Amino acid sequence: MSEPTKHKHQTRSHATGVSLEVCANSVTSALAAQEGGAVRVELCENLKEGGTTPSPGQILQARSLLHIKLYVLIRPRGGDFLYTDLEYKIMLADIRYCIEAGCDGIVIGMLNADGSIDKERCLEMVRLAKQWGLGVTFHRAFDMCADQLQALDDIIEIGCERILTSGGKTTAIEGATAINKLVEKAAGRLSIMPGSGVSEANVADIVHFTGVSEVHSSARTQIQSKMQYQNHILMGNASGDEYSIDITDVGRVRELVRLANS
Repeated sequence: MSEPTKHKHQTRSHATGVSLEVCANSVTSALAAQEGGAVRVELCENLKEGGTTPSPGQILQARSLLHIKLYVLIRPRGGDFLYTDLEYKIMLADIRYCIEAGCDGIVIGMLNADGSIDKERCLEMVRLAKQWGLGVTFHRAFDMCADQLQALDDIIEIGCERILTSGGKTTAIEGATAINKLVEKAAGRLSIMPGSGVSEANVADIVHFTGVSEVHSSARTQIQSKMQYQNHILMGNASGDEYSIDITDVGRVRELVRLANS
């Protein structure tokens, strides 16, 4: 494998502050995250399915335009986190692509059928990433584990640098008590990063209650299509508006950073 592309990144001190990672569903959203003051982007697609791996074009364009850190979600499909051998090979191939593209890190998560962490295959992914200097976040597959405290120890052992979690609940504010316990048990061995439903209305409370040093939000807003002619039919299985899209909003990012540090 060739040496990955090197990029200069914006550096900031967060010794006493709380940093924001933005879950960006496109390069457009990633650029809004950067402009608004996020320190890192988790680039993905298909947020309505919980996020999947973005296209090579999205990854390459994001890498060329971002000076903040770029992490890429490694998830070949929506649904559960129990993957076949073929799906695992796809994930390894996507990680190699991210290495070649010069990404700063990857976001992974694999479970066994009993709800435990798939330590063997996760460890292989972490080793591959770290070999080339990439960081690794364990995503909200953690929230689907049977035993979060055991999963925390397993993920630390594997070598991930952070866990994105809602505390095993649908939203981070609902799981705030569990997140607080995870922060205490992690004891600085890795970062616990609350995500899911983090907004201007609750980010300050989440930070103050849990004592976390970073938070995760998509900070999205809906924009309407500029199409003059519109045929209102459904193009997919789910109901929705084909003439609107969700993108990260610069103003929301700025406000989240401000409130998280209030």
